[in-house]
Amino acid sequence: MMDIVKVTNVKKSYKKRKTKELVQAVKGINFTIKKGEIVGLLGPNGAGKTTTIKMMCGLLVPDEGEIYINGIDIQKRRLEALRHISVVLEGNRNIYWRLTVKENLEYFAGNRGFTKKQIQEKMDHLLERFNLKEKENEMVNSLSRGMQQKVAIAIALLADTEVIYLDEPTLGLDIETSYEIRRLLKEIVQEEQKTIIISTHDMPVVQEICERVIIVNHGKVVVDDRVDNLLQLFESKAYRFTLLKPLSDWQKEVLKKEFIVTISENDNNQTILDVNITTSEGFYKITEILEKEQTPIEKIDRSIVDFEEVFMNIVKGEKEIDLAHTV
Repeated sequence: MMDIVKVTNVKKSYKKRKTKELVQAVKGINFTIKKGEIVGLLGPNGAGKTTTIKMMCGLLVPDEGEIYINGIDIQKRRLEALRHISVVLEGNRNIYWRLTVKENLEYFAGNRGFTKKQIQEKMDHLLERFNLKEKENEMVNSLSRGMQQKVAIAIALLADTEVIYLDEPTLGLDIETSYEIRRLLKEIVQEEQKTIIISTHDMPVVQEICERVIIVNHGKVVVDDRVDNLLQLFESKAYRFTLLKPLSDWQKEVLKKEFIVTISENDNNQTILDVNITTSEGFYKITEILEKEQTPIEKIDRSIVDFEEVFMNIVKGEKEIDLAHTV
């Protein structure tokens, strides 16, 4: 399957406004996305993710490196490359509030060079598919946030581009609408072989619909792997120690310095130590720390993790996490 998006050794620096100090936001990012994939492009604030996305969408020019959309160099043939990607930004910046649903679809399709006659059949299909047919003549500023988001995604699909980038597609939506949009996105990928790139902080969405994630931190790609692989990997590293007495201040300090840990209490007033261990040596080191203060261990269990925990472990403790090794 062909690479529909290719980002090669891309770098970008900024000058701070006051000090004019040069800050390298993106430090040589590389990844590819294949046709028909649904991929999460993730990263904490300040990681370089947004800068990377802006370069992919032709809004910023890289200092170095190359970006190809459907085989077209976005720097050399920008307008031609952008014909192959649609963007749905977070919030309501993708639609005109003083136009109806139908008028929005017609207007943005017109910007892409389509006539009303060319899009009529597909527009009717999308209105039905997104449960918007009864709302087609209503002003979008009167619609709920979820309805507005569906209009924005329908506009992107009407352009019929191979790649669709979605920024926070479920932000602020009620549970029912969030589930509906997740279902629609999965159907779009399966039925139409579209490539969807999602940027979000809603990790359940990533876990449910993304096949793969690319995580950016400190201006570099720190993880590029399948979601199910990461879940399995981190589940094999996540341990829960149930202790019969509280940890000392010294133990807490050492554990937090050496490992990714969470310390809590259960209903039986026992201390619960949740920890990610990347090597066998790490496991024995924890038992040594507990033994030095004669902290009794009631039991040791493997923890079940969700993708939010995986993401936090990666971005907060990537130095300690060796993705190539499990315990």
